[in-house]
Amino acid sequence: LQLAGLMTMAPYGADPELTRPVFRGLRLLREALLNDLTGLHLPHLSMGMTDDYRVAIEEGATMVRIGRALFGERDEG
Repeated sequence: LQLAGLMTMAPYGADPELTRPVFRGLRLLREALLNDLTGLHLPHLSMGMTDDYRVAIEEGATMVRIGRALFGERDEG
């Protein structure tokens, strides 16, 4: 098993700014792991979706999941 990074999904809410503490927390966790564990390489932070990806990028995301922004809403039928 080779870790490539960390991932989180913030709680859904109307205000994307409310996701900032979740994204910041994952970034700080990655920084702590990299400081504490010699040889660990975690290049990716996967966080943020269509509604909050801007905040995620501001907090260090290297991958975002923006499928709805690209493809529209899912057809549930």
